[in-house]
Amino acid sequence: MKEIYNIGLIGFGTIGSGVVKTFNRNLDLMEQKVGTKIKLKKVVDIDIETDRGVFIDKNILSTDVRDILDDPEIDIVIELIGGYEPAKSFILRALSAGKHVVTANKALIAKHWEEIIKTANENKVRICFEASVGGGIPLLEPLNEGLAANRIKAIYGIINGTANYILTKMTDMGCDFDYVLKEAQEKGYAEQDPTFDIEGHDTAQKLIILTILGFGVYIEQDKFHVEGISKIKQADIEFIKNELGYSIKLLAIARIEEGKLEVRVHPTLLPQDHLLASVNDVFNGVYIVGDIVGPVMMYGQGAGMMPTASAVVGDLIDIIENIERPNIYGPEGTDVKKIKDIEEIKSKYYLRIIAIDKPGVLHVISGILSDYNISIESVSQKKKDEGQEVPIFMVTHEAKEKNVRNAVKKIDKLNFVGENTLFIRVLED
Repeated sequence: MKEIYNIGLIGFGTIGSGVVKTFNRNLDLMEQKVGTKIKLKKVVDIDIETDRGVFIDKNILSTDVRDILDDPEIDIVIELIGGYEPAKSFILRALSAGKHVVTANKALIAKHWEEIIKTANENKVRICFEASVGGGIPLLEPLNEGLAANRIKAIYGIINGTANYILTKMTDMGCDFDYVLKEAQEKGYAEQDPTFDIEGHDTAQKLIILTILGFGVYIEQDKFHVEGISKIKQADIEFIKNELGYSIKLLAIARIEEGKLEVRVHPTLLPQDHLLASVNDVFNGVYIVGDIVGPVMMYGQGAGMMPTASAVVGDLIDIIENIERPNIYGPEGTDVKKIKDIEEIKSKYYLRIIAIDKPGVLHVISGILSDYNISIESVSQKKKDEGQEVPIFMVTHEAKEKNVRNAVKKIDKLNFVGENTLFIRVLED
């Protein structure tokens, strides 16, 4: 082991500031764990004048990334600028120069995994990205190493704090989606353009990474179903909670059965006694099922300065302690034979149909569902004056997704149906 490992940090924003704070607070502890010296040699950012509220030696600040990438003394590069470019170019240059890399960049890992891992392996250096999924939760390393004796059967994750906060507040406060979204934006939990979070894209990028580690398969986002929470109304929340006894969560799902792998992101109904149903507000939770260990639950803060910095520095320590370890992520002899299309899955379904209240409506709707081999477990219709639109809530028995989609398309064409039907899948295992 070297006497000292020199670190270069690219990005002195929120998370970068957290990394510097961690060095200031716990460098002695970090060095005890690795048995050698660690030095933060250079910090690069386009803005080195703004006060980040953290002590830093001004002499190590720079606006020129070459001070890190072209410095032969720097052993490990931490990339925390996010986005695709120039982050991708910086990471590839660092790896090609024989430098190990730590990143929290989920978007980059999810989109350019194959190129990044190929470059790292060709140059015999490590790439670590614990902070890219679940923030401060120790998740990827336990999945990749602690559960290495297991064939992973399923991964279920609540891994976007914004969406989880919105659904939690809609449930607890009885407020509409738009009201809670605005509150989340005011508190800084949601971006001014929240599309990436509420429509499931952030969750999908994280699920790609979990699928690599859990099943040894890289699947691009456009190859699986991604659906957000923006169509959920307060009426759905109330009925699902009070009448059905379920919670609704934006869930990332990857699970395998008989060699067929399901990968999908969508709102999901969970029994209220399911461990994931208790994951609320901005917290994250990931529920993993191994064939040996059984179910394992990991829970904690999925974002934020210090939780994410904790994961970044954890990767840094892991690299120093295991400097010669190759990049092995996920099972190399994968059991996956086929990626199952969303239309092939089977599930129970919750349906909310808005229809004019008049005789025969339920009979027609039930007939369409029957035509597609969908049987009804329960139905509830809220009474209004005849001739007015009224929500009809249904729960089906297990049915094939393709049949549900086709039935809903036909129902939505009926002249007494007022808006597109919402259907949500139910998870009971």
